[in-house]
Amino acid sequence: MSHTPDSAAVLHIAFYKFTCLPAPEQTAAVLRELTQGLLGSILLAHEGINGMLAGSASALDAFEAALQTDARLHSAFAGTVFKRTACQTAPFARLKIHVKPEIVPLGVAGVDATAKTGVNVSPQDWRKLITEPDVVLLDNRNHFEFELGRFNGAIDPQVHNFRDFAHYVQAHAAEWKAQNKRVAMYCTGGIRCEKSSAWMLDLGLPVYQLEGGILNYFAQMPNADKDWQGECFVFDNRVALDTHLQETATTEEDVFAGDPGDAWRLARARRLAAGPASSVAAGPAPSAAGKPEAE
Repeated sequence: MSHTPDSAAVLHIAFYKFTCLPAPEQTAAVLRELTQGLLGSILLAHEGINGMLAGSASALDAFEAALQTDARLHSAFAGTVFKRTACQTAPFARLKIHVKPEIVPLGVAGVDATAKTGVNVSPQDWRKLITEPDVVLLDNRNHFEFELGRFNGAIDPQVHNFRDFAHYVQAHAAEWKAQNKRVAMYCTGGIRCEKSSAWMLDLGLPVYQLEGGILNYFAQMPNADKDWQGECFVFDNRVALDTHLQETATTEEDVFAGDPGDAWRLARARRLAAGPASSVAAGPAPSAAGKPEAE
């Protein structure tokens, strides 16, 4: 079966779930069967799954159902939430399924997001929460993402490597606790916040996270631009979305070319956009420089 979706009707889904996978390599083998006809990227680890796929509505429907019900997956992904958006640009040029040590690196060993997380806050309640005076609003993304767009009043922890966020929190945790501050944080789809909050709870911080991330906020709040400045970077060929989940004219060069430190990101974006369209990758994980921030 061809791995090239119909470009006239391409949809994008993003999904993740923290769940115990005793044998992620076996799970990867099953997913290679279930993703026929789709393009994108899936990361698997003992802690769960993190994926982005694109294809026709029918192919995505079939995948979503199979991921949750296929007997070979032992209900590990039952209840997975999928965020679906329409595309003008085909988001991916290939299909990659990797087994990695983590589905989202935090730079802190031993964090178990399957056991606990911070308080999930609905988009409707988030709008009020981030205006309250005892709240510290943290952007849990890379610096280049923050530069492209952010919630009003958010703090940029200057993340240039996935360890930077944890370093920033450790440097300020005592101050926040002394001031009786609550921490509210957000990321693109929710996965970075979910893992970070599990660790931050152990630091004694009251942590709140935007349910479903920025993309869910845009989907649920028609006037999201009241709280959001700019665009939202997405880790695919569409590059950026506005608050109505529509692609913008922003290019990879607009995002990365101004910072020499991001030259590898620009080169990588160009390489991924070029294909090949039928590649399915598995096996050893790429280095931390490969794609530590993807959701």
